[in-house]
Amino acid sequence: MGVRGLMSLVDDHRKEFFTDLKLRDTNIIIDGYSLFHWLCFNSGLELRYGGDYDSFAEVAQEFFASLLACNIRPYVILDGGCDISDKKLATLKDRLRKKIELAHALSLGRGGSVCPLLLREVFLQVLARAQVRFVQCFSEADRDIMTLANHWNCPVLSSDSDFCIFDLKAGFCPLSGFQWRHVAAARGSPHRYVPASCFSADAFCRHFGHASRALLPLFAVLCGNDYARPPGVDAMLSQLPPRVPKGRRHQRLLALLHWLSRWAGPAQALQDIVQCLPARDREQVRALLGGALRDYEPSPAKLQDFFQHGAAVCADAPELGLPGWVLAALARGQLSPFISDALVLRRTMLHPQVENMQRPSAHRTSQPIRQAIYALLLSADPHLQSKPSGAAPLVAVSEVERMQKDIKTSVVHAVRLPKEQSDLGKLTELPSDKRQLLLLETLKVKRTTLDPVPDSLRLPVAVSCYWLQHPEVQAKLLHVEALLLGMLVGPLHAMIDSPDTEDEGRKGAKTLYGDLYSVKARTRLSGRVDLDAAHVFCQWQSCLQMALYLNQLLSSPFPEPDLTCLYNGSLVHGLCQELLPSASAASLLSTCPEAKRLYELLFHAMQPYAPPEVFQPKSRSHSKKKRQKKLGTSRSKTRAGTASSTGCLYKGSNRFMLLMDENLEAVEPE
Repeated sequence: MGVRGLMSLVDDHRKEFFTDLKLRDTNIIIDGYSLFHWLCFNSGLELRYGGDYDSFAEVAQEFFASLLACNIRPYVILDGGCDISDKKLATLKDRLRKKIELAHALSLGRGGSVCPLLLREVFLQVLARAQVRFVQCFSEADRDIMTLANHWNCPVLSSDSDFCIFDLKAGFCPLSGFQWRHVAAARGSPHRYVPASCFSADAFCRHFGHASRALLPLFAVLCGNDYARPPGVDAMLSQLPPRVPKGRRHQRLLALLHWLSRWAGPAQALQDIVQCLPARDREQVRALLGGALRDYEPSPAKLQDFFQHGAAVCADAPELGLPGWVLAALARGQLSPFISDALVLRRTMLHPQVENMQRPSAHRTSQPIRQAIYALLLSADPHLQSKPSGAAPLVAVSEVERMQKDIKTSVVHAVRLPKEQSDLGKLTELPSDKRQLLLLETLKVKRTTLDPVPDSLRLPVAVSCYWLQHPEVQAKLLHVEALLLGMLVGPLHAMIDSPDTEDEGRKGAKTLYGDLYSVKARTRLSGRVDLDAAHVFCQWQSCLQMALYLNQLLSSPFPEPDLTCLYNGSLVHGLCQELLPSASAASLLSTCPEAKRLYELLFHAMQPYAPPEVFQPKSRSHSKKKRQKKLGTSRSKTRAGTASSTGCLYKGSNRFMLLMDENLEAVEPE
């Protein structure tokens, strides 16, 4: 939710409406959705190239380390799927259009803020690694956050203006005033604290004619939060006497606040407001406003029971009739809100990326994977009857996605699955090898292809094989090389940090790591986005996202890859722009034989799935000598240092691997 313009209004009166806090030794309830957006958009991260997930993960880890240093115990509450009533659909579509506009601006090298596609999944991995307690609500989390914060009498941390409206016992700390990068200690005290600002709803109400705090929810509803305003209300509000000169910022909010202060409470105010409307609209408006006001009441969910006992948190669970394991997995963040939207609403929204807006949405590439997901999910619908053939009935989901620079809704039919795979309630009872086979058949990849691949990279390699086979993917050799070089970052971390790595191997890994990150640094200085490369990589990320969701739905027959070091947008785009057109990956990898062997193994696994033209030798636009000179210069300037461990998993292989020549010409599979 959120009241447009309210946060900037209270910021204009910061000295009046906020008190300074020195936060330490306390629980704090964190709005997870607000936090990962705030960290992404306010940390100087590169957003044009599809996500520098390693940089985001580092920022998020530093944030929670600051809390730990002050004995602040975070509890992160994440939004789930869309509201079951679907009352926010129009708002969600408007937001999607806005994201498309911003993504388009980024693709042209202009400003904009669009979350990279896998940011939420990366954030969850950071929470797990930092051992931060979190829960994913079934739908929007605001009421659950308020209820838990009041139960534990601790503050809320968010950027959502609705927390200025909720009645919070210990207050609301906006992220804009939470100075986690400036942890301090009082003179003469060993205790450290985070300087923060806490919003005072009482001071806010005093400023506006001593209005009752109980009127704030009505103020939010009349202003228009995320829901459509009832008919006739706009016309009525336009007649309010202005409290500030016309055209000044927040004119409408200020006028409404002063006008509401004449009533002692919301019941009488609501009655009088309804009487100002045409008779034909009164009952409808009364019902709509009453329903909207309930969104500011305490939630029936008891998140404290989840954190203490692991109990499910969906108050609507009995009437939905969903399997218990699905509800538990959703609460633990082991299934995405995408899953609950498809399951309950039979509608999903596919988020835009910084891609080529003249081409079909990059999500078209992953549609067959989603069709398999829908088939597994919608088998849970009690109204569906199995056909005599033993196959599940044909069902469909509406998908809202980008079409050029607007949105469209398409009906996508689920695939048919064998009967034994069509019972969502018993899906976890399927043997692991059958669940793995279902995923591989969806991706059109042979099991033997992945046998030599390290466990942590099997799912990304399978996704890459699927991606290369799709007819809409116009991948070239340099795109494949760049992706694979990016996948080496995690294993390089592991080699550098491992005590078992020999000195020569560690030196080579540090050198290669430094080479790659000097490319990343230079890419950030460039204002150009290669839209063809961007679209290809967006297609790959969409395939990876949906394969992750399918893998999760199947209880992870493949290990989930470490997303914090699997894909780095600035790096792969930089490799395409700077290095790979003029030289092969093999020459770049010459400093680290172990990384070169892994690269060749991954390349060899993917090669049989690509059209022959993908692996045609590249034309050299610059001499190899020039490229090597450039790379040598960057090495001399770059101190790779010891890379901080991100917990990436990597298992080396002693298997003899086929070495490809300098041009990486096509190699027949064994």
